[in-house]
Amino acid sequence: MKDDVPNLKDFDRRLRDEAHEDLADVIPQEATKKTQIIAIYGKGGIGKSFTLANLSHMMAEQGKRVLLIGCDPKSDTTSLLFGGKACPTIIETSTKKKLAGEEVKIGDVCFKRGGVFAMELGGPEVGRGCGGRGIIHGFELLEKLGFHDWDFDYVLLDFLGDVVCGGFGLPIARDMAQKVILVGSNDLQSLYVANNVCSAVEYFRKLGGNVGVAGLVINKDDGSGEAQAFAEAVDIPVLAAIPQDDDLRKKSANYQIVGTAQSQWGALFAGLAEAVAGAPPVRPAPLDQDGLLDLFDGSDTGAGVTLEPATDADMRGKYAAPKASLEVIYDEV
Repeated sequence: MKDDVPNLKDFDRRLRDEAHEDLADVIPQEATKKTQIIAIYGKGGIGKSFTLANLSHMMAEQGKRVLLIGCDPKSDTTSLLFGGKACPTIIETSTKKKLAGEEVKIGDVCFKRGGVFAMELGGPEVGRGCGGRGIIHGFELLEKLGFHDWDFDYVLLDFLGDVVCGGFGLPIARDMAQKVILVGSNDLQSLYVANNVCSAVEYFRKLGGNVGVAGLVINKDDGSGEAQAFAEAVDIPVLAAIPQDDDLRKKSANYQIVGTAQSQWGALFAGLAEAVAGAPPVRPAPLDQDGLLDLFDGSDTGAGVTLEPATDADMRGKYAAPKASLEVIYDEV
């Protein structure tokens, strides 16, 4: 159906108006836009939801107006903020309302706690649709709800970094955000994802995009230093290092907010909030595969392994047999 196909042309134009300045090549003294739209990317399970829930809570506690939008089909971004309670998603609510012949209202999908406004875009059931397309549909509905008229100091978008298709790349590909923040740890897979996002930023910069990387948040930092080395290698700052601590693990598992002045971790998240607010978006220098592997001890990444080409006989195994050649051999004259 034609009505089901998202039309994002006007959406793109308005978002480009919000982020038209080429911020990735300048270092501003202060934010040039009232609303900072920030996309956070990271490997699934690396701690984006934990980081964002506490960061947004601390920002609100500091007097900022913050909107947190979960853009992951798992819909886990707001769970910590709401004490583990599931938040009705935009996709799910839109489907139900449409079947009932009703319009979606802001109170159906946006909820607040501790001064933070939050919502989840959601996604289709497994095997029943494309998650990226669900993201596109969700943002189209946000526009209908008045997204461009909302008054926030910060809009934080939580995106799954492992998935690089369609809607998950919207903030970078369509200049929906002014800057990107990466969440990673001292492990190869999370830094591989972070490096991929840096590559996407650089790719769209070459196509005329304006999004830059504000920096890296190191979560579950054990002090081994690989994430710090990665940040230095791709030329982005470390905004905060959240330690690998049992108290943080337990509080996160129990859906407890630590991004508050009443917590022993309050100062850490206050510093992160300040760093996020002031960090200018920069143009990263993504690594190639060998450069990424070089950040780690060779014994952990297979350094020195030589690639041995397979043969046809290897592939055929016990079925291997000489094949008649079609080569024409001429008698010597």
